[in-house]
Amino acid sequence: MTVTPDRPSPTTAAEPSRPTVIDRFVTANRTYAVTFQDGGMDARPVQKIAVVACMDARLDLFAALGLELGDAHVIRNAGGVVTDDTIRSLTISQRALGTRSIALIHHTGCGLLGLTEDFRRELELEVGQRPQWAVEAFVDLDGDVRQSMQRVRTSPFLLHTDDVRGFVFDVHTGLLREID
Repeated sequence: MTVTPDRPSPTTAAEPSRPTVIDRFVTANRTYAVTFQDGGMDARPVQKIAVVACMDARLDLFAALGLELGDAHVIRNAGGVVTDDTIRSLTISQRALGTRSIALIHHTGCGLLGLTEDFRRELELEVGQRPQWAVEAFVDLDGDVRQSMQRVRTSPFLLHTDDVRGFVFDVHTGLLREID
């Protein structure tokens, strides 16, 4: 199953230019900066925790976990998968910035559920180059959380692996379900 975003047609010189989403971000940022006050926060998370989660736009991790700005490092990628880059971020989070706990959060209805490595092969056919990365798709949500916990717990680079817990977030109820 390949997911291909709609591709916009090229604009012609006669078409008026409309603001893009990023243009709206820049405008919103200017409004935000007017009342912004530097709270003097340190880069070290107050709660000494790193959260690894999926990039899915339906997950509002700060609200769902009761987090405030400065409480946690939040590392997000497709599927919330513990990849080499995730281990890199967690290692820096622990060794340079003092985190001790790690929460891994996958979710129901994830786009990686049922996706296959065919995605990579189709991409290679389209662009003429095979991606260096694996899709990391899965069919067993709980099993993938367990695999992610195992990758964290066995990493030689992480100092603190005694408080690693995994969860599945239900996108319909907002509840976390812990995975043993």
